[in-house]
Amino acid sequence: MLDEDYPPQSSFMVGLKAVCPRCGKGKLFAGFLTIAPKCDKCDLDYSFVDSGDGPAVLIILFAGFIVVSLALFVEVTYQPPYWVHAVIWIPLTLALTLGLLRPFKAWLIAQQFKHKAREGRLH
Repeated sequence: MLDEDYPPQSSFMVGLKAVCPRCGKGKLFAGFLTIAPKCDKCDLDYSFVDSGDGPAVLIILFAGFIVVSLALFVEVTYQPPYWVHAVIWIPLTLALTLGLLRPFKAWLIAQQFKHKAREGRLH
């Protein structure tokens, strides 16, 4: 079947569900961040996928802004001991980065599929 035979999928929902960007039903990942070779529902070949460092950079910027802003606020407002900062911010940093990495990677792949982004080729 052609891509036009499937209804368009929301990149946001593809990212949240980590599903195939074409059919919206098949699994996108074979592991935590390992992309499956193809969709198990519509047989879309995932060889076009190349998210590179994009998801990691987005997560670093997003999570970094949140954690640093909150840590500065807590330091200026309450001035807790350093161990309190470690107890609060290390788990929050891990939760944000690991929790958001998979959805951001799936969203970026959905964007690649939607806009037909491919590796540059010379004729």
